[in-house]
Amino acid sequence: MVRATMKVLIAVALMCCGGASAAAADELYRAQAIVTGQGETNRNVGFASALEDVLIKVSGAQKLADSRRLGAYQSNAKSFVSAFSYHDQMSGKPKRDEQGTRDRPYDLIVDFEAAKIDDLLRALGLRPWRSHRAVLVAVVEMQLGARDYMVTSDADQSLLQRESLAAAAAKRGMTVVLPSAAMLAKAGISGTAAGTKTSEALGPVVTELAGEVALVGRLVWVDRELGWATQWQIDWHGRTHRWQVRGTNFDEAFRRGIGGAAQILSGNGQPATRSSSVGGNKLH
Repeated sequence: MVRATMKVLIAVALMCCGGASAAAADELYRAQAIVTGQGETNRNVGFASALEDVLIKVSGAQKLADSRRLGAYQSNAKSFVSAFSYHDQMSGKPKRDEQGTRDRPYDLIVDFEAAKIDDLLRALGLRPWRSHRAVLVAVVEMQLGARDYMVTSDADQSLLQRESLAAAAAKRGMTVVLPSAAMLAKAGISGTAAGTKTSEALGPVVTELAGEVALVGRLVWVDRELGWATQWQIDWHGRTHRWQVRGTNFDEAFRRGIGGAAQILSGNGQPATRSSSVGGNKLH
């Protein structure tokens, strides 16, 4: 009886593991884009954007972002799609005359055919990143004028950045955790001190959060650029990697930070320093 029960439990466990693996694989080949309405023209634009994201997500190669090499494939992105659906961003809100189905914003959720994406990556000289993806512990400082604070898991002032980091991690297929304010205080990390900390100094925080590697970032708002100047650092396999992103909103800065870490961890090389322009006066 005991032996039979154990066999059942093992079978159930294997089924659960198999289901989890399948779900993770499905998620890896899924991306989304914001579109206006559900017309075919806008949908194809969304497919093109989602194709770039899924190629980066599956390979870990952030260097594919905005790459001209993808143009020919993006023009026929729908041929790589296996299924798609919409999520109404204004669900539950009444439709107005100029915010009907045509102008209404939607999240276009796209599932791509894994075999076709893998083949496309090989055509681009890349490969799917199948190995374990290390959990990142993000130690991030924000400096906006006289304000200087750390992005933590519990501080109200970093709520927007917390949400943005989570979205960036999901887009790049990574797991990112944040320390609490108490953890950082205990480790003696605050403000500009964060960027000077070594991996060894950050080790206790990484261990406490069950992470595997620290991603250190410092974002400074630059008025003349209408964007954030960002420095990122990660220590991996005995080497310190640093890269910069300038003139972006913090959503893009976080995508570049997490994407750069993924590029290093996946063996796709050093992230490039990048300068961009941000329209308007948005601080995020």
